[in-house]
Amino acid sequence: MLSEIPINLERVKKEDLDKEILRVGMIAELDAVSLYEQMAAMTENGNIKKVLLDIAKEEKTHVGEFQALLLEEDEEQEKELEEGKKEVDELKE
Repeated sequence: MLSEIPINLERVKKEDLDKEILRVGMIAELDAVSLYEQMAAMTENGNIKKVLLDIAKEEKTHVGEFQALLLEEDEEQEKELEEGKKEVDELKE
């Protein structure tokens, strides 16, 4: 993604706009996590690696913040997350 919104938010229905904004925020943060972790894996400089991994961890917190808000806004999303977790637990048995 790298700072590019994957959908045209102008085409989103007004009642869905906040949910889509939160999803775009999550995508951006996950993209940042991936970028920082990949760069950390590439560098041999311990200080740079440490800072990149710390920043990646902060971005994961941001994902959680967006997700918490999304779950407040979208009851179906909350239900389906629980269903997904249940399916994984069943497959792991």
